[in-house]
Amino acid sequence: MATKLFAGNLSFNTTEGEILDLFKQAGNVTSCELIMDKFTNKSRGFAFVTMGSQEEANAAIAQFNGKELDGRKLTVNEARPREERPRNGGGRGSREHGYAGRR
Repeated sequence: MATKLFAGNLSFNTTEGEILDLFKQAGNVTSCELIMDKFTNKSRGFAFVTMGSQEEANAAIAQFNGKELDGRKLTVNEARPREERPRNGGGRGSREHGYAGRR
């Protein structure tokens, strides 16, 4: 069964191809996604890598967590499920919180 990993503390210059090549050293990589900022289209400094099996994921964590890549020590661990966030934006100015703005 495939296992999704979080790879953090990446240099903003690291490419998806470099991440893919690195993780292939630990086993079969089924997907690799470098997360980009939607406004600037620059790297946000982390990626998600899906390994083909739990054993390959464990090997990748053991090999690459703390390893230096492009001058930065990587953080590699099993990805947590995404938390659900409110879609309405919430926060200040939200009608949900009793503030309807100036009239």
